[in-house]
Amino acid sequence: QETSDPQRTAFLLRRQWALYSVSPLYRFSDARLKDYAQLLSVSIAAEKQKGLAVEVGLELDLDVKVEVSSIPDLRGSEWDQAAILVQLSSRSSASPQTSERKLIWSGCFCCVAGDELSKNPPQDFTYLPLFLANGAEKYTSIVGSWFQTTFDCCFRRLAISPFNLSWMAAMWAGCKVDQTASATELVFSVPRLPQPLDISYAIHPEDAKALWDTVQKTPGEITQEEVDVFMDCLYSHFHRHFKIHLSATKLVKVSTAIASAHCNGTIKFLQREHLLGVLMLLTELAVSQIE
Repeated sequence: QETSDPQRTAFLLRRQWALYSVSPLYRFSDARLKDYAQLLSVSIAAEKQKGLAVEVGLELDLDVKVEVSSIPDLRGSEWDQAAILVQLSSRSSASPQTSERKLIWSGCFCCVAGDELSKNPPQDFTYLPLFLANGAEKYTSIVGSWFQTTFDCCFRRLAISPFNLSWMAAMWAGCKVDQTASATELVFSVPRLPQPLDISYAIHPEDAKALWDTVQKTPGEITQEEVDVFMDCLYSHFHRHFKIHLSATKLVKVSTAIASAHCNGTIKFLQREHLLGVLMLLTELAVSQIE
């Protein structure tokens, strides 16, 4: 499913995002986004000045400007809460007040196809279980702390297990991509060695799709058995050439033309056409961690 306004979601593409799961926000209101931006900017300034008083409204005197906006396009169904984008911009103290600000940090709360959560939310709670952050960790920490304090929610880093990475490899291999797309790459970590050792396994995207097409029984549906067969075929091919059992290693990264995901909980979106599909999967992972 394509998003209706490419310009509103283009900021997500080709940046590396750190993933978090977020518990429901208490008494969050879409009607108060400007108020939240002002309060958060004061909180950032106060943190920067180590407790010195900062008067609300003196936005021009602050190094960091905060903007909080709604992105209705980042939804998988009509019941989903519209995504919330938080952006921090700054300019050098030596620059004139009229100079253009530079974006230094972005964060996005979203819920894509979280239907069961979105249809019947408890009163006064807003479900935005997936949070993506791009920029310095110090700002992620400050923004996260402010949201946790203000809306009584909890942030947790969202790691991606080898099990989920294998699903991503299979699903994304089955997507039709441009013939010039880069290779599908799987990175495996070899355990119990004195020094870290990774094995990179690159497959031509057309070969990966051809393999998946022979494995998948029902188009549009994916089963655990099909994912297992897909991965086993890749393992067998690799062993035949290099005599290495990849099943004894740990899958830590998957890179395809659709997206690139790492087990440490980072992701890079590469195709706008598949953006909502990837966010849907990440929303599911975030919800499972909250539960």
